Amino acid sequence: MTTCLYFSLTSLLAARSHLHRDSKGGEHPRSDILTAAGSIPRPRSGFVYCLLRCAVVILALSSSTKSTLAQESPFPIPEGLAGAVEFWKQIFSRYDFNDVVLFDPLDPGKIYSVLRAPENEQGRAQVSKERGRIAADYDLVDDETRIRSQRGAQNYFIEGLKMSGRYMAEMQKIFRDEGLPAELAYLPLVESSFNIRARSSVGAVGMWQFMPETGKKFMRIDTAVDERRDPMASTRAAARLLKQNYQILGNWPLAITAYNHGTEGMFRGIKAVQSDNLVELIRGYQSPTFGFASKNFYAEFLAVVQIAINSENFFPFLRRHRPVTLQEVSLKRAVALNAVLKPAAISRNAFFTWNPALELDTKVLPLGYRVKLPAEKVDAFVTAHGRVANAPAAKRVTVKSQNSVTAARQSGPSAKPIVKAKTPLTGAVQKVQSTPKAKRRPGRAQQPPVTLAAR
Repeated sequence: MTTCLYFSLTSLLAARSHLHRDSKGGEHPRSDILTAAGSIPRPRSGFVYCLLRCAVVILALSSSTKSTLAQESPFPIPEGLAGAVEFWKQIFSRYDFNDVVLFDPLDPGKIYSVLRAPENEQGRAQVSKERGRIAADYDLVDDETRIRSQRGAQNYFIEGLKMSGRYMAEMQKIFRDEGLPAELAYLPLVESSFNIRARSSVGAVGMWQFMPETGKKFMRIDTAVDERRDPMASTRAAARLLKQNYQILGNWPLAITAYNHGTEGMFRGIKAVQSDNLVELIRGYQSPTFGFASKNFYAEFLAVVQIAINSENFFPFLRRHRPVTLQEVSLKRAVALNAVLKPAAISRNAFFTWNPALELDTKVLPLGYRVKLPAEKVDAFVTAHGRVANAPAAKRVTVKSQNSVTAARQSGPSAKPIVKAKTPLTGAVQKVQSTPKAKRRPGRAQQPPVTLAAR
């Protein structure tokens, strides 16, 4: 419309100004209606000039709007979900763990009241009493269908946002390399608050909370190595899974919800309600497995993205951790860990901080594992590894574990470990409590006895 208006007005101006006399009285067509630089010569008629100026402004605004739309987030807020997104923004940015928010789960934007109640017997009694009052005031049944409580997560969210600084740049690069939106890298703020050693009550592990069955499709998970705890290996796995979800389901609201609920579960819901609209699924699909956590997963994601991208508005004094990069050294031979660490002047605590995919009681570095090290430690480690791997058989170390005896012996020509690409620092060994979520309360990673096995 604006383009038609523009050319109509320029044509009008051209018609009115087609003929003009030069200093010698001759007549010739006017060809400078619009110059190469886009300037507009002022015609004799002020009215036409004003109309043309208005057309140019409208055209410019239209182009600007198109440019803005092209740059909008690929993650829309579906109609009917805005209240839920605002609710989760408050949970993550306003209320801490001692705040209990009582709300309507059918419309999370409807908050009945907020209590200060500790997580103990006394606090639970306070919450129970308040639920009774709300049920009476609103003439509701006191159950989870219309009255639900949610503790705030501000303190956990802040710690997760700080921790994200270690990994975010490389994680976003991984998603871009897969042709995916970089904002997906913020999803661990929902899953685990970037706690690489998080473990849920149902067995999900790591910042991306992979279950074993799903994780094994994309990562190495065995008795020696669990890459679900490796920040970059698990991020590459998550990127592939989310890409797969999107290709199967066709839109991001469903693809992200499927990260929590699974694609098969999403297809069952789509079939049940005859719609691929997430809000219609939330309102109409009834299944014991499609509960509060799955229904709110996309809204939580939208909330954390908005907060993380605009964190200076929510947490003006927050400082993210600085990224620290590591290099990867591929092992062609299994060697005793202590025999390498000591001559390389690397402490066990530092080593497991850099290599969280290994169990803390690992005795032998497994064959094929890619050791993560800061650049200044690589040469010393490679040298120490070479000495141990190429030592005479009688001098090689035999390592006993609780379940097996594995000799760090290999035959064949000597070979140096391969130093590969850099990866950000993997997080600290100590536990960092993750964001409380329905059905997901990660805890300290278990440490079962190690059975050494070459893969």
